[in-house]
Amino acid sequence: MKDIEKLLDNNAEWARRTHDADPEFFSTLSKQQSPQYLWIGCSDSRVPANQIVDLLPGEIFVHRNVANMVVHTDFNCLSVLQYAVEVLKVKHVIVCGHYGCGGVEAAMGDQQFGLIDNWLANIKDIYAKHAEEVNALPKDHRSARLCELNVMEQARNVSRNNIVKDALARGQELTIHSWIYSLKNGRITDLKFNP
Repeated sequence: MKDIEKLLDNNAEWARRTHDADPEFFSTLSKQQSPQYLWIGCSDSRVPANQIVDLLPGEIFVHRNVANMVVHTDFNCLSVLQYAVEVLKVKHVIVCGHYGCGGVEAAMGDQQFGLIDNWLANIKDIYAKHAEEVNALPKDHRSARLCELNVMEQARNVSRNNIVKDALARGQELTIHSWIYSLKNGRITDLKFNP
C-alpha cells in the first residue's frame, strides 16, 4: 500500500510545483481541450507521449495499447480515433512505435502468453507478410525492422479507416504519420508514411 501512497504524494508535489510555476495552469487546462495531435502509441511505460515530444497536458490526445496497434475491430481505439478526428478536429494522427517492443518481439516467437496471443496474431500476420525481408537481416536487426513495419502497417490501418476517409472527403485537414522511438537515445525517427 505504501507504493500507492507514494504515487499520491508524488501527485500532490507535482500539482504544487506546477501551480507554483504557473498559477493559471490548472484553471486554463480545465477550460478546454483542443489538441492538434492524436498519438497512438505503445503501452510501454518507457514511452510517455507528452514527455518525449515535450508537450504539456492538453496538447496531445493519447491512445495506448500493446504494440501501438490499430485493429479494425478494436472499438476502444476506433472510438478514440473518431473522437479525435470528428470532435477535437486533430490535424495529425501519429502512430508511434518503439524499438525493443516486447509485443513485437513476442510475436516473432512461438511462446504462448495467453489472451494476448490473440492480439499479437495481428503482428504475426505482418511478420509473415514480410518474412523474407525480415529474416534476411542479421538476427539482431530483425526485431527493429519488424517494429518499423508494424508502425507503417498500423498507420496504413488508420488511413484505410472510414473515420479518416470521411474526414478527408469533407476536406478536413488531416495527416497521418508513422514514427518510431529509440529507447537508447530518446530520438524519434519519421518513417515517412505513404499510404
